[in-house]
Amino acid sequence: MNLAGKSYGRLEAMVMASCALLGLVIMPVCNAFVPEGHLLHVSGFALGVYGKYCCFAVLALSINLLWGSTGVLCLGQCLFFALGGYAMGMHLMLMIGKLGQYKADIPDFMVFLEFPARYPETGGLPPHWIPFRSFPFALFAVTWVPALVALAFGYFAFRSRIRGVYFSILSQALTYAATLLFFRNDFTFGGNNGLTDFKTILGHDLNAPGTRRMLFIVSVLLLLGVYGLCRWLASTRFGLVQRAIRDSENRVLFCGYSTVHYKLLVFVLSAVIAGVAGAVYVPLVGIINPSEMAPDKSLEAVVWCSVGGRQSLVGPVLGAIGVNALKSYATHSYAEQWPYILGVLFIGATLFVPKGIAGIPEQLKQWRARRALKLANSLPRT
Repeated sequence: MNLAGKSYGRLEAMVMASCALLGLVIMPVCNAFVPEGHLLHVSGFALGVYGKYCCFAVLALSINLLWGSTGVLCLGQCLFFALGGYAMGMHLMLMIGKLGQYKADIPDFMVFLEFPARYPETGGLPPHWIPFRSFPFALFAVTWVPALVALAFGYFAFRSRIRGVYFSILSQALTYAATLLFFRNDFTFGGNNGLTDFKTILGHDLNAPGTRRMLFIVSVLLLLGVYGLCRWLASTRFGLVQRAIRDSENRVLFCGYSTVHYKLLVFVLSAVIAGVAGAVYVPLVGIINPSEMAPDKSLEAVVWCSVGGRQSLVGPVLGAIGVNALKSYATHSYAEQWPYILGVLFIGATLFVPKGIAGIPEQLKQWRARRALKLANSLPRT
């Protein structure tokens, strides 16, 4: 399978149809109408876990849009994921009100760090937090904050003709610097602990079964919507130029196309997609902290795409869900060995399944064809 506008194969159609059926019908119904204790009951905790997997799948699609389609490997994609999460987390923190431990109008960590003395004119609330009382503003910030960071970084990087491994290292350095910045308590974003203990969203209790179910459905719809966007984009002329840049950027330049503008647009779009995924992730898991943007998180997300298969759109989805399901099991039973397991998984996929999980059917088909040809050549001729 490839990203061209041709038939994208039965596997891709079956996987996405299964995601839609399970996520929008079967699992919500089993959670809402099947009683607890029944074999078919899906708990609210399970919905939260699989909703988180859907957000990770969207993050993987954003990486694939940049890496698999355009050939630009960014090792800082989780920075944009976390920025979207922080934008949503700021709004959720301001909605706690007097339900916190200190019964104050500002988040607890601001009271603990004596923000009222630093910002007496606003009662302790930093000025840049004030607009986040509005949900529409926070929702808008989920997109423009990652987009602005990606635009500033990408403009100077692509304009300077930074490519390949140099761009990857530079993006990783940006992520590391941002992580160190967010770990500081005086940066007004909660420091090491980040933002947590959310209570409500749009007036609804975050722990209520109906709210958990709706957040799960939103995560599934986001996954299907981003997949549809990437599939449509791949079928356009823009997608064709993307793949041309991936295969030979110099030839595209000689044809008169401005590859800087194309790569910058894709980079900003992938950052926005990652930011939206982070915004849905935060109310699902109930926390956002600097560890979510750490460089190792972005490296792990790249492994999802590699294991699933970056030459297809369904590959990153399979990789993100499969690897994270394995991580949930492995970190419970083999917590210390997980980094080694992840490394072996990445090396094994690179050596033995270069097109990832999504490419296994094609790889098996090619193997059967070679075997049949070899067998035919070994038969005696009459």
